[in-house]
Amino acid sequence: MNTDTNARTRTFFGQPMALAYLSFTEAWERFSYYGMTALLVLYMSQELLLQGHVGNIAGFPAFRAALESVFGPMTTLALASQIMGLYTGLVYFTPVLGGWIADRWLGRRLAVMIGAVMMSAGHLAMAFDASFLLALALLIVGSGLLKGNISTQVGQLYAETDGEGRTRAFAIFSIGINVGAVSGPLLCGLLAQLYGWHAGFGLAGALMLIGLFTYIAGFRYMPADRPRAQPMPTAAPLNRRQWRIVGALAAVSAITIFQSIGYYQNTNLGLIWIDHSVDLDLLGFHVPVAWFNSVDPLASILAVPLLLVLWRRQAARGREPDDLGKIATGAWLTAAANLVLVAACTISTRSSLLVPLLYDTLLGIGFLYYWPTLLALVSRAAPARIKATLMGAVFLTLFVGNVIIGWLGGFYQRMTPTAFWSMHAGIAAFGGVLAVGLKRPLKRALGVD
Repeated sequence: MNTDTNARTRTFFGQPMALAYLSFTEAWERFSYYGMTALLVLYMSQELLLQGHVGNIAGFPAFRAALESVFGPMTTLALASQIMGLYTGLVYFTPVLGGWIADRWLGRRLAVMIGAVMMSAGHLAMAFDASFLLALALLIVGSGLLKGNISTQVGQLYAETDGEGRTRAFAIFSIGINVGAVSGPLLCGLLAQLYGWHAGFGLAGALMLIGLFTYIAGFRYMPADRPRAQPMPTAAPLNRRQWRIVGALAAVSAITIFQSIGYYQNTNLGLIWIDHSVDLDLLGFHVPVAWFNSVDPLASILAVPLLLVLWRRQAARGREPDDLGKIATGAWLTAAANLVLVAACTISTRSSLLVPLLYDTLLGIGFLYYWPTLLALVSRAAPARIKATLMGAVFLTLFVGNVIIGWLGGFYQRMTPTAFWSMHAGIAAFGGVLAVGLKRPLKRALGVD
């Protein structure tokens, strides 16, 4: 009996076995990514960019001069914020290029493996001051090669007509993402507190290597690569109605940039504020600041069944918000989260642990309202021939948002904390105003009015 054939017929929760390996690879990758990003701005502002270290970074004077030629002179904290914003922004930009490279030259399997190796090397390069910029470059390029191509392989496991199968597969796949997002900051943050920054970065690198080995172990189950440089069939150009839909989807995507700014600042200056302004001692234990980056993904996991019940009840009464209504609700919740910090700063200069917990919990729930809704809207409404392109382009809003987040962080030391978080509440709320104000024309353009 052919044992290889038996292996290929095995299933994972009724799904192809390849899904198991892809999901666990993604879990390890997200573990390493979120673990590292939970430390990055703290590491830069508290050690790396200070005297005695910053002079050791290869190429840093030219890099800083280039940044300041665009954004103006920056303090150490502003510089750390801008580097953080550029790094996280480029991580969301490069998957577009990574998919293109895989389609044209490397193939998705090889692209994923090269990306995993580069990310592992990048995490390990964080152990040395001199290789800091090289480390970020390796992580950005490696993520670009790995991230989009793994998601594409999940879709390749199913026929184009098997919509239900794909939905179940991506639900399982998203569990890996969320588990990694919760676990990474917890373990890397604890190691960094106990044994130093480089122990946390080292764990992130080791776990990325585990992700690579997981992918290789499941290699025989993976879908075959499409022949590279395969000519695309000629398709009819988009008609006027389809171009209106594309324009409307671009507008909706742009609206979400405002709530993304209010949301993702929690991984940047939100951590700085917690470190400076929150009493982190609990029963004799000092809570690592990085742990708070686990709260919003955990809230997103736990809130899913509750929101599904809520939306089902609202639908039964004819009151479930439509797509733009949900996006607006996500904006209001993001604004409310930032107002929690405004209230805390107004009341006292030293806040309870409950304040950042409430802040991140509201952010996690707000994220569920606006981001999955946007992806679902684009997936449903986009013209078929450019659906994949538009799905990839949605992530460019996160690139724009994170670059702006880094720039806004430069105002932190020039404003009071109350004013800084009020500004972010206002930015997020403005996204809600746009979603409500433009709802009717956008729905008409999308053909759902």
